[in-house]
Amino acid sequence: MAKLISKTYGDALFELAVEENKIDVLLEEIEQLQDILDQNADFGRLMNHPKILKEEKVQVAKNVFEGRISKELLGFLTIIISKDRYKEIDQILAYFVSEVKKYKGIGVATVTTAVSLREEQRKRIEQRLLDTTEYQSMEMHYKLDPSLIGGMVIRIGDRVVDSSISTKLSELQKELLKVQI
Repeated sequence: MAKLISKTYGDALFELAVEENKIDVLLEEIEQLQDILDQNADFGRLMNHPKILKEEKVQVAKNVFEGRISKELLGFLTIIISKDRYKEIDQILAYFVSEVKKYKGIGVATVTTAVSLREEQRKRIEQRLLDTTEYQSMEMHYKLDPSLIGGMVIRIGDRVVDSSISTKLSELQKELLKVQI
């Protein structure tokens, strides 16, 4: 259900951004809004409190954000609050950001390795991903996981390429267990 809600509201905001030709402006505002909301958990608790009336929540949001964010984003935020969808605000905003990145041809890749990569290795990986995908640019995220032993795991969206030594050892172990002596 939450996924459907985030898609519905995220698509509506994305369509507004395209129609108004404000994709970049709204993307920047939303990324800043996500940071603000992450840093202020009390605001989220207030917006989700069951004993506070919707009208009061909307007024608080207007008092806090009016003049600080665009009227489109403020209107969107008030709709989310008045429709009791504030619980899904993080997913809605994340969905919007991912749609904008898709629209702009930006791929998001997470590369997990057992050891830190040098800058030249990172650039080669990024270039290889650009060469083998339809993306015009890549947003790269790097993680360390010593349990991989070696190799790497690359995740782009729901696609995963696992060339880690730990996975290869696990597959080899399964094959050896199948062999009858």
